[in-house]
Amino acid sequence: MNEHILSKMADPIHNFHLPRYQEIPDVGLYLEQTAKYIDSYLSPLEDISITGSMISNYVKKKIINNPVKKQYNRDQIAALIFIAVAKSVLSLDNIHMMFEIQRQTYDNATAYNYFCQEFEQVLWHVFQLDMADARKDTDHNTEKEHGT
Repeated sequence: MNEHILSKMADPIHNFHLPRYQEIPDVGLYLEQTAKYIDSYLSPLEDISITGSMISNYVKKKIINNPVKKQYNRDQIAALIFIAVAKSVLSLDNIHMMFEIQRQTYDNATAYNYFCQEFEQVLWHVFQLDMADARKDTDHNTEKEHGT
């Protein structure tokens, strides 16, 4: 791949960070808030996004649980982030089956955090980024966001 094109594509990926399970709000987000929250993290990936109607469709297909009082919790948001990324390479039936397998093997927090870590490492590898530098930048940005 042309070095200039690779460099241009890698710029937004360099600081890419999916929220870890503990970083996802558990106060309950409404449909559009949930979509905006997820898209704010996925925006560097450009072609990956999620809409309120997509989320409603995943609920109707029973891929994720119904919201409680129209609000989505941490488990649901983590699942939606995974779906948004995985739907470009997996069918919704396969994603649903993967969730069933995951529930038998790992708790939601562990499985989701594994996914985040592996997905970020794949991106860094594909774009030939130094993982140590990317992690330092992500840790520094997270500290700035949280005022530490």
